Formats: sequence, structure tokens, C-alpha cells
Amino acid sequence: MQYKVLVFLVMFFAAACQQVPKADKAEVTEAQAVQQPADEHEHTYRLDTAASALYWIGTKPTGEHRGSFRFTEGQLFAKDSILTGGQFTIDINSLRDTDLEAQPDMRTKLEEELRGENFFDAARFPVASFEITGVSPYHPSETDKGVLLKDATHMIKGNLTMKSVTKNITFPARIVLQNGKVKATANFNIDRTLWGMTYRADKSLQDKLINSIVNIRFDITAR
Repeated sequence: MQYKVLVFLVMFFAAACQQVPKADKAEVTEAQAVQQPADEHEHTYRLDTAASALYWIGTKPTGEHRGSFRFTEGQLFAKDSILTGGQFTIDINSLRDTDLEAQPDMRTKLEEELRGENFFDAARFPVASFEITGVSPYHPSETDKGVLLKDATHMIKGNLTMKSVTKNITFPARIVLQNGKVKATANFNIDRTLWGMTYRADKSLQDKLINSIVNIRFDITAR
């Protein structure tokens, strides 16, 4: 009986540690060169910051927290209705938790912790940035089971900079260009420790563990 209880607890803890939302895993490599638009026929789409946001989900053995960031500015470049590049700036101090609205004291404490030195260190690094280094069409085959994002149209490569660390990430996205507007969505998981956020990432911490894998989703509108 004790053995069964022990097995149950181990299985329960293992399952709890795997609460990261099911999503595409971003491929991470070293930073790559960014191509600057030079063609006179290139079109520039300015980010609508009021209609765009980046959402995050962080998990731990006892549950999860959800929240968002706002974009400070951004632009996308296109030629002949084909996306060719772009760049975005994220306001780290805009970090908000959305699952503790009924507990304002806990919400404030969590937001302050995430903006603090153990995580984003917003006092020293108030912005993060993403610069597109490559865009390629995505055409799934009947046997292709590799991309989870529904209706993905492109594979995006870009340099993500946080806390002065720059890594190139690749992820699928759904991009629609029409009527003078670009709408883009994506949903993927990344490892926060690759950007120097290693606080409580050691699995030996058990119930004090904070999963190193974080879910990122963004909805972008540019005009």
C-alpha cells in the first residue's frame, strides 16, 4: 500500500511538472545577421500597438500563471505581398499577470518578482527586442506532423534579445497580408534559461521548481 502511494505521488509530481501548454518548440541557435530593407518597392507596415500583444504562460508543480507584455513599437516589411522582414520592441515593465485579478496583493507580488533581478531585471533591461532574419513559406505535407500551429503559413527566424542575450529562434506563424494590413499569430515554447533566467530552474528543487520552458503566444496587427 505504501509503495502504491509513493508511486502515485511520484507520477502526480511528474505530471504536474509537465503542465507547459502543448505548442511548437522554438528552435534556438546563435544570433544571425539581420537583412535591412533596401528595395525601393518595399512596403512598411507600422505595428498597431493597441491591437497587438504578447502573451506568456509559466508553469510550476503547483499550477501556472498567465500574463502579457505590450509592444512599444514595431514594423514589418513586405515586397509584392510577401513578408521579408521586421522588428519589434517589447516593454518589459508592461508585464502583467492575468490569472490573479481576484487577488491583487498576490498579483502585485508576482509581477514585482518577475520584473526583478531573478527574472527579467527590468530596472537594467527595460526592453526586449525581436528582429526577423528570415521568412519562408510553410507548406505542410500529408505526412508532416511536425507543426502544431493550426493554419501555419510561414516559418519565422529572428533574433530575440532579452537581458542583453541574443539568440536566434525559429517558429511557425500564421501571416495574412490583405487590404493594407498584416495580421500575424504564433504559439510556441522556449527555454528561459538560454537568456540567463535560471532562477529555480533546477529540477531538484521539487515543489519550489519553476519550469524553465515558457509558452509564448503573440497576436500582431500592422498597418
